[in-house]
Amino acid sequence: MKRNPFVLILAVVFCMPVFGSMSSNEQWEELAARFIDEMPALSPVGATSMGDHRFDGQLDEVSTEARLNEAGFIRRYQGEMAAIDREKLDRAQQVDYTLLEHELASSLWTLEELQPWAWNPLTYTQLAGSAIYSLVAREFAPLPERLSHVADRLERLPRLLEQARKSLVPERVPQIHAETAIRQNSGVISIMENLVKPFLSSLDEKEQARLVTAMETATVAVEGHQVWLETELLPQAKADFRAGADIFDRKLAFSLNTPLSREQVRDRAQSEFRRIRGEMYEVAKTIYSEKYPMAKFPEEADDDYKQVIIRAGLEVAYQDLPPRDEIVAMAKAQIDQATEFVREHDLVAVPDDPVEVIIMPEFQQGISVAYCDSPGPLDTGQKTFYAISPIPEDWNETQVESFLREYNVYSMQDLTIHEAMPGHYLQLAHSGRYPSTLRAVLQSGTFIEGWGVYAEQLMVNSGYNDNDPRQKLIALKWLIRSVTNALMDQAIHVDGMSREEAMELMVEGGFQEEREAAMKWVRAQLSVAQLSTYMVGYLEHIDLQAEVEEIWGEDYTARKYHDTLLSFGSPPVQFVRALMLDLPIPE
Repeated sequence: MKRNPFVLILAVVFCMPVFGSMSSNEQWEELAARFIDEMPALSPVGATSMGDHRFDGQLDEVSTEARLNEAGFIRRYQGEMAAIDREKLDRAQQVDYTLLEHELASSLWTLEELQPWAWNPLTYTQLAGSAIYSLVAREFAPLPERLSHVADRLERLPRLLEQARKSLVPERVPQIHAETAIRQNSGVISIMENLVKPFLSSLDEKEQARLVTAMETATVAVEGHQVWLETELLPQAKADFRAGADIFDRKLAFSLNTPLSREQVRDRAQSEFRRIRGEMYEVAKTIYSEKYPMAKFPEEADDDYKQVIIRAGLEVAYQDLPPRDEIVAMAKAQIDQATEFVREHDLVAVPDDPVEVIIMPEFQQGISVAYCDSPGPLDTGQKTFYAISPIPEDWNETQVESFLREYNVYSMQDLTIHEAMPGHYLQLAHSGRYPSTLRAVLQSGTFIEGWGVYAEQLMVNSGYNDNDPRQKLIALKWLIRSVTNALMDQAIHVDGMSREEAMELMVEGGFQEEREAAMKWVRAQLSVAQLSTYMVGYLEHIDLQAEVEEIWGEDYTARKYHDTLLSFGSPPVQFVRALMLDLPIPE
C-alpha cells in the first residue's frame, strides 16, 4: 500500500548492455534480474522493507546529487528497455515489461515534475521512522545484528535531516503537510524508546555504548528538526495543497494504471453513489421493520425519507460499540472468525503466513485508521502486521464517541475483512507466491485496495455474521465510503471543493461520523489520486468477476475464480483480465 522511496546513493555507469545473440526473453530476464539487483541501492530503507538486507547499515541520501543520479538510473533503464522488442516476449514477461515501463515513467515524472522532495516534509519524517522501524519490526536476522544496523542508521540521521531541510522549499509546502510532519517527527524517538531501548542488554558492552550514543545523537537531531519544522517551516508553509487538473490527471493515470479517465471515474462514482444508497435504504427498511413490525413504507419514497430510514438503521448498528481500550483485542478475535468463515465457505485458499495485530507506529499516525503492512517480496516467512491507530489521548468524550460509533463492532468486522481476512493479508500472501520478484516490487495499489473493498462485499454477500442486516448495512456504508473517496479526491484537487462541502458529502451523503470525515479531509489534502484507488479497483474487480463467471459457466466456483485471480500477483486488473481470458496484453 505504501511505496518505498528509492533514491540512488551510488553513481551508475551509463552504458548500454551488449545483448549479443540473446533472445528477447533472455534479454528481458537479464534486464529484470539486474534491475532487482541494482534498484535497492536507490533507497537503503526501501531495500530493507523489500527484504534486501545488503544495505541495512546505510541510510538514504536525499541531496540534489542523489536525485540527479536517480534520474540517470531511470533513463538508463528506459534506454535499455527500448532495445527489447516487447512483442517477442512471452505473455507474463509482456506484463512485467509494461509494468516496469510504467513505473519508470511514473518515477521520473514524480522526481522531476511533481517534486515532492521540495514540498512534502512527510517524505522525510516517514523515511526517518521507517529507517529504524523496518530493522526492528521483523525478525529477519539475529537481534544484535539488527540493532547494530540501527546504530549505523541513527548515526547517519543528522545528515539525512540536514539534507531534508536543504531540499524543502518552505514557500512550496502546504500548511497541512507541515502540521502533519510536526506531529509525526517525534515518531523516531518513540521507536527508540519502545522498540530499541528494551533490548540493549542483548548487545555486548561495546555495541551497547555505541547504540546509546547513536540514540542520543539521533534524539538531538530529531529535536532540532522539530524546532525547524515549528519555527522555520510552518510559518512559511502557505502553498495550496490542491494539485490542479494537470497534475491530478497525470497522477491519476500513474496511480491507477487503468484506461479510465478522471471524467469516467466521476461518472461511475456518481452512478455507484445512487445505486448503493438505494441498497442501503432497502436493508435499513428490514432493520426498521424488525424494531417496528407494523411500520409501512411509501411506494415512492423521496431522498429525505430514505435518509431518515437509513440513519435509523445505522443507529441500531451503533448500539454495539467496542470498548475504547479493546479495539486491538477485538480485531484479533475477528481475524479468527473471518478465517473460519472463509474456510467453511471455501471462498479462497487460506495461507498459513503469520499475521499480528499491532498498535500503529507513531510516525505513521495521522493519515489513516489502519493499514496492512505485509513483508517485502524478499522477506519470505515474515509476519504481516495489521496496524490500528490508537484513539488520540487529547480527544474529548464527544470525539471519542464519534469515532467509536464509526468503528462500531460491525465496522470493525468490515475493517478486519478489508485489512486482513480475506482482504490485504490474504491477497498479499498469495501475491508473494508469484515467482516474479519484479512484479511483486511493482504491485498495483489499485488492484490491492480494490480487492480489499471487493472482499468486504464478498463476505457479507456470502452470509458473514449470520446474514445480520446490520452487518450488511455497515458493509454498504463502507462501500459508499470508497465512492465518496473517489468523488472527493478529484472534487477537492481539481474543482476546489471546500471543507464544508466535503464534510457534507461524507456525513450526509456517505453517513460517516464527524471524526471519520474530519480525518478523511486531512488525508484528502495530504494525498493525490490515492483515494480513487479503492472504488476504481473495486469496480474493476466486480466487472471481471461477472465477466469470468459468464464465460466459465458451469465450471465457475468462487474458490476456483479467486485462486486463479490471485495467482498472478498484484498487477493492475486489466493485466489479470488479459492473462485469465487469454486476451492481448495491454500496452
